[in-house]
Amino acid sequence: MCRHFYLRKMNTAVFAGSFDPITKGHENIINRAAPLFDTLIVAVGINSEKRSLFSMEDRLSFLEQTFQCQSNIRIASYNGLLADFCAEQNARYIIRGFRSVVDLEYEKQLAHMNADLNPNIDTLFFLTAPEYAHISSSAVRDVIRYHKDISPFVPNAAKEIIKSKIATLSF
Repeated sequence: MCRHFYLRKMNTAVFAGSFDPITKGHENIINRAAPLFDTLIVAVGINSEKRSLFSMEDRLSFLEQTFQCQSNIRIASYNGLLADFCAEQNARYIIRGFRSVVDLEYEKQLAHMNADLNPNIDTLFFLTAPEYAHISSSAVRDVIRYHKDISPFVPNAAKEIIKSKIATLSF
């Protein structure tokens, strides 16, 4: 007996992060994941334990400007557990990226925890493209602090917003 597989999109997924700021690595993963889903929610998590360089409004703006032409990408913020946010959004999948084996171990723990909290969630991992594997938001924040060129590290839309904010940032 033959099985027939049909390519169809997988409904809704969430790609969550702090995006402080968004990097070209984030952009690459989002652009690769988006065609697989009817809706990809790119969600900025609110973490009261973490001091962000950019405001929530700035981080949402980075994302909105970067993905404004992609109709199946929705930008949102959330507070609390990602598993709960996924349930509220009827999202069945979490997208996570990793740059190295070290990242993979951490991401694997999160995936297991999210599955324990919400058994309806599967986590899909994307390996960061090699040309972006060295880029992290924390490294980009250091580049910003020392007023160096961020062009190789962030999407163009975010670069323009960051340039307009540099004078007001407190390091």
